[in-house]
Amino acid sequence: MLREIEGSKAVAAAVAACRPDVVCAYPISPQTHIVEELSRLVKVGRLDSQYVNVESEFAAQSVAIGASAVGARAYTATASQGLLYMVEAVYNAAGLGLPIVMTVANRAIGAPINIWNDQTDTMSQRDCGWLQLFAADNQEAADLHVQAFRIAEELSLPVMVCMDGFVLTHAVERVDVPELEQVDAFLPPFVPVQRLDPDDPVTIGAMVGPEAFTEVRYLAHRRQLDAVDVVERVGREFAQAFGRDSGGLLHCYRTEGAETVVVALGSVTGTLKDVIDALWDQGQEVGLVSLTSFRPFPHEAMARALAGARRVVSLERAFSPGRGGVVEQDLRRVLWDRRDGVGLTTVVAGLGGRDITSASLRVLLERAVRGELEPLEFLDLDTAAVAAHLSAVGVPAPLTEGAE
Repeated sequence: MLREIEGSKAVAAAVAACRPDVVCAYPISPQTHIVEELSRLVKVGRLDSQYVNVESEFAAQSVAIGASAVGARAYTATASQGLLYMVEAVYNAAGLGLPIVMTVANRAIGAPINIWNDQTDTMSQRDCGWLQLFAADNQEAADLHVQAFRIAEELSLPVMVCMDGFVLTHAVERVDVPELEQVDAFLPPFVPVQRLDPDDPVTIGAMVGPEAFTEVRYLAHRRQLDAVDVVERVGREFAQAFGRDSGGLLHCYRTEGAETVVVALGSVTGTLKDVIDALWDQGQEVGLVSLTSFRPFPHEAMARALAGARRVVSLERAFSPGRGGVVEQDLRRVLWDRRDGVGLTTVVAGLGGRDITSASLRVLLERAVRGELEPLEFLDLDTAAVAAHLSAVGVPAPLTEGAE
C-alpha cells in the first residue's frame, strides 16, 4: 500500500509482514521508533509475536540467538554504541549460522558522543560474518527487510539491514509498504536448518582448537562468497513479485560512457543523482554506483560496473583512522585486477551527521573530472579549526589539499 509514512514505521510494517516469532527490543536512538511500532502492532493484535523487552543490546542479540537456535524467526534492531555492546553475541550469531535479521539505524560512534548519522557502526562489523545490506531510501529500507528474511533463511546466515539514522528512520516519505499477502507469497514459512530439541540434545557453539579453527573461518569466507548469487537472485525475484527494483547487489546510474564514477552507500546516493544530472547537462559525464550489498562484497558485479571508469571516487560516511577508506579497500582489489592505472580517491563525508550538500558534491565531482583530487580527502573539513588544534598541541602537519 502506497502511503506517506515515517521510515521507521515503514520498516516495522515490513518486518511485521514477515511474521517474526520473536522480537527482541532494547531502544536506542535512532532505531527506537521501529521497535516501538512493533510493540504497538503486537499490543493491538496485528502481529502475533513474542515481544521481549530486554535490559541491554547484548541481551537483545542473546535472546535472538536463543530464539533462532530453537527454530523461531527472530528479529532485533540497534544502532551505534548498542551495536558495539552486543558485538560478542553478533559474532556468535554468525558463527552459529543463525538466520537472524537485524536493523541497524546507522549512527556515529563516540567519543565524543554523537547521536547523528554516519556509517561507522556497521563498518566496524564488516568482518563479523553477517551480511550487510544498505538502503538508499525508505522504499529500499522496507523492501530489504523482506528480502533479508528470505536470504538469511535460505543461507542460514544472519543479515543486517542498514539504514541511515534520522536521515531515513525519521523522514516521512511515500513508501509502498509490502502487504502481508504479498510477503506470504514471497517469503516461505521458516524451516530451520538446525534446531535445538530437548528430545534430541546436542551442543552448539562448542570450543574449537587450533586443529580446526582455520577451517571454520575459511568456511565462513566461502559462505559469504556463496551468498553473492543468493542476494542477486532474491533481488531479481523480489522485483518480479513486487514490481520494483529494490535490493540486489548494486545499482548503476548514468555510468555508461562516464570516465568518472562515484561509489557510495545509503541515502547520499539520492543527492548524488541530482548533482550528476546537473553535471551531465553541462557536458560533464559522471556516473554513480550505489552499493547495496557491502557484505558479501560483489567483486565481479563491481568490476563490470567500473569497467569504463578512468577515475573512481569512493564516497564514504566512515573511515579507518591512520588508513583511510573502508569501502576503498574492497574497491582497490577490484581495480587492482584491471592493472591499467585507474585512479582511486577516497572522500570522507558526512561524519557525525554533517550535511552532504549538493553544492559541496558538485565542486568535488568537478574537481574529480579534472583529476584534481588527492588519494584521501575530507569533504568540507574545517581546516582552520584543525590547524589551530594541531598548533596548540605542537604537532604541525600538512592538511589535505582541497579540503575546505
